[in-house]
Amino acid sequence: MTDALPAQYVTGKSRAAIEQALIAAGKDLDGLEAADLALLEDYHTGGRLVTAQLVDLVELTPDNAVLDAGTGIGGTARYLAAGFGCAVTAVDLSEEYCDTARWLNGLVGLDDRIVVRQGDVTALPFDDSSFDVVFSQHVQMNVAAKDRLYQEARRVLRAGGQLAVWDIAAGDERRLDYPLPWADVPEHTHLSTPAALRTAIESAGFTVEHWTDLTEQVGAMMRAMQSLPPNPLGLHAFVPNFRERVKNLTEGLSDGRLRAIQAVARAI
Repeated sequence: MTDALPAQYVTGKSRAAIEQALIAAGKDLDGLEAADLALLEDYHTGGRLVTAQLVDLVELTPDNAVLDAGTGIGGTARYLAAGFGCAVTAVDLSEEYCDTARWLNGLVGLDDRIVVRQGDVTALPFDDSSFDVVFSQHVQMNVAAKDRLYQEARRVLRAGGQLAVWDIAAGDERRLDYPLPWADVPEHTHLSTPAALRTAIESAGFTVEHWTDLTEQVGAMMRAMQSLPPNPLGLHAFVPNFRERVKNLTEGLSDGRLRAIQAVARAI
C-alpha cells in the first residue's frame, strides 16, 4: 500500500528528525507537553492557526467520538484530545507517520485518548455510524477518488454528524510548480475546482453549512511566515525540501493557481 504514497511521506527518518529538532529547540522529551509540538505537527497550509479556526466552526464536546482522517503525524488529533478531552481516532496511509504519531502521543501523555490506525481514507476500517465528527485536512489532493473519500466519511458518521474540511483546490488550469507539500510530480496531484469539490461532498450525503474561500488570507499568512527567522521546530524538520515546497505553494495561492477552502458539512 505504501507504494502509492508520495516519497516525502515515507522517508524512514520522520521520528529521528523530529526528535533531533525537539532537542535542538531545548525541549525536554521527558517533560514534553502537547503545546510544545504546535510548530511542527500540522502538515497543512496555515498550520495550527487554521486548525483552530476550523475547530471553532464545529459543535465539539468531550463526549464526541472524532475521526482525524489523514492525520499525518497526528497534530490535529492531539490538539482535539488535549483541548477538548474527546476521544480521537487518527488514520493515515503512511505507517511511518502512524508510528511517529503514536510515539508523540506517548511523549505528551495522550496515548490513552487517541487511537492511531494505519488505513486508507477511501476504505476506512470502521463500522458505519461510528463518529460524531470527521476532520479532513489537506487529504483530497492526493486522492483521485473523491466520491469514495467523502462517501466513506459519510458512512462512518452518525446522522447529523459533521465533516470539517480544510483543503487546497485548483484555481485555474495554469501549470503548478513542483515540488508542493503533497507532491513531487504532477502525477501525485488530484486537485478539483472548489465547485467540483463541493459537489463531491454534497453528492456523498452532506449538506454544506459553511463554505469559505480563504485564499487571500492564507496566502498573506504564508508570505509572512516565510520571512520569519529560522527555527529548529517546523515541518522542515522532517519533510524533505519543505521550504521549496512552501515557496511553490505560496506562489500558487498568491497568483490564483490554487485556492484554499474551509468548509463544514452535515451528514443527512
